[in-house]
Amino acid sequence: MLLMANNYELARTRMVREQLIPRDITDQRVLHAMDKVPRHLFVEDALQSQAYGDFPLPIGEGQTISQPYIVALMTQALGLQGHEKVLEIGTGCGYQSAILASLCERVYTVERIKNLHIKARRIFDRLKLLNIMCKIDDGTLGWPEHGPYDVIIVTASGPQIPSPLLEQLTDPGRLVIPVGDRVSQDLLTVTKIDGVITEKCIEKVRFVSLIGSAGWAA
Repeated sequence: MLLMANNYELARTRMVREQLIPRDITDQRVLHAMDKVPRHLFVEDALQSQAYGDFPLPIGEGQTISQPYIVALMTQALGLQGHEKVLEIGTGCGYQSAILASLCERVYTVERIKNLHIKARRIFDRLKLLNIMCKIDDGTLGWPEHGPYDVIIVTASGPQIPSPLLEQLTDPGRLVIPVGDRVSQDLLTVTKIDGVITEKCIEKVRFVSLIGSAGWAA
């Protein structure tokens, strides 16, 4: 068991050194989080040996865990300093949530698929990630009861930026979301400053669809 744990630690270190740093992931806090959070716990047992590979993996229910680089890129784009309240849309397996939890004050995460929500909650409890709040709901509507949020991250792609999320973003605030059609999207960094919304594309990506009343139809 100890040998296996050491192997996973080596795999994480290799992931950071070979996949992230060469692709301009420079935020040291993000690199540290990626080196410490046990990604293999968030995938099925049969796939754990592949958990630190440079590719996405299936997590069931037609969903995926993004490749490590994309997780790091989106996290870096949020510019977290440690004091933020973060809203995450699309809990999935919970890996992105766990990365965020190590970098901010509190994470509010919304998942529409019950089975994924239950699995993620169990891992959060196992890892004692007490600063993550999660619920089952239509993520395109956000989580208004706890807003506004300093930053918002959306881990599925929609045809546009859901207006409820922009409304729940602080001013100034930052949102990262993939937007496009169901085949290809632009990963956008969206800023709100003095009521003005500015968008910047940082990468071409391909995500699963954001299903909901302010996203794609099921």
